[in-house]
Amino acid sequence: MAGLDRYPGYFADSPTGPDPFLTRETTGTKLRPTHLNIPSVHSVAEMTDDGNPDEEAFIRKHVGTSVGVASLITENLLSHPFVVLRRQCQVHNNARKSHLFAITLVPVVVKLHQRQGLTTLWKGLGSTLLIRGMSLAVEDLISKITPWPKEITWHRPLKSLGQHILLKCVTLTIMTPFYSASLVETVQSDIASEKPGVFDVFKDGLCRLVSWGSPNKGRMLPVWALVVPTVVYGLIKYLLSVVVQNVASRAIHIRNRNNQIKRGAVQKDIYNHANEDIEMTSAFIGIVTADVICYPLETILHRLHLQGTRTIVDNLDSGSSVIPILTNYRGAVDCYESTISQEGVSGLYKGFGALTLQFFAHWALIKLTKIIVTEISMLLRPSPKAKTVEPEIETQAVLSTTPSRYPVDYLNSPAYSSYPNVTP
Repeated sequence: MAGLDRYPGYFADSPTGPDPFLTRETTGTKLRPTHLNIPSVHSVAEMTDDGNPDEEAFIRKHVGTSVGVASLITENLLSHPFVVLRRQCQVHNNARKSHLFAITLVPVVVKLHQRQGLTTLWKGLGSTLLIRGMSLAVEDLISKITPWPKEITWHRPLKSLGQHILLKCVTLTIMTPFYSASLVETVQSDIASEKPGVFDVFKDGLCRLVSWGSPNKGRMLPVWALVVPTVVYGLIKYLLSVVVQNVASRAIHIRNRNNQIKRGAVQKDIYNHANEDIEMTSAFIGIVTADVICYPLETILHRLHLQGTRTIVDNLDSGSSVIPILTNYRGAVDCYESTISQEGVSGLYKGFGALTLQFFAHWALIKLTKIIVTEISMLLRPSPKAKTVEPEIETQAVLSTTPSRYPVDYLNSPAYSSYPNVTP
């Protein structure tokens, strides 16, 4: 063809194979989405302040369980010596010392231990635990044979709340004679009385229950006269503890929410999933408040229950002698008036120092347990999982994945050298 003989090598020497303009260089590392180190939304949302949610959950689980067990043991076992001291002070109407402060009880406790041994403040522990277990069993049995709910929330209707209160009243009524028998075993002196048997509390309670209206002993009040003050005291104390616990829990949640708002990180489930530490603190506040407010009622109630039982208690004025309890109250009102007229207002708060000492020991033990368990959990926490380190994406690998107009060796190929030199 005319005019084409000057370019013999243009078409003859052109490379064969794939079109160089559609060829990509595939050597090197390919860029994939998994190579990009972008954290997922789920992992970011679950990250804690220390960056390891598993460790924090592990520690929180063990601390919450251990503190709950420690609080239960303290409330039922370790607080019993303080309960014994408090009750012995309350029933001693002729005592010269009121023991309103805990410091005055220290020398008395030392003398009691020197004279009667270390077990003198643990008397009546078995009967106390039996009465608590029996109370729970009676309440559970009544709730199963009646429509009365054993547990209640503030969102339930008033009818359910009334039925729940009625359940508490019936349980307290049934437990009144057994509570009297347990109180006697708690306050009587070991050196002046025979040690009771394990099940004597049930025998004495049944005897008082049978003689409902006509007790065998002269000054002993009938059970029906003890039912009303016992139910009133138990119900007021229960309602106070529940109300104060809920108010304290709500206040702590609001304070935590305000602190989170200031930091700019608010949890959405702050009112739905209460923290165990908050619930434990609010329950402790409720118990302390109820015991302090109801302390005068408890003093009157214990004196009424002990009247006519011929009980001999330790004299906590000196700690080295015993004294009988001889009273002649006609009822709760007469006991209150006699106490105010003969002993003053401080007579209603005798032994209050033992209560403060009890709650201080309770709080200190919970704090100590929390510290110890936290340290142990930090030592026993699971080792962190090995993280997969992704290879870094080099610039050369990124550039090698971009399409190239020509192959690498095309400029040195015979086809390129056969192009005519075009000069302007």
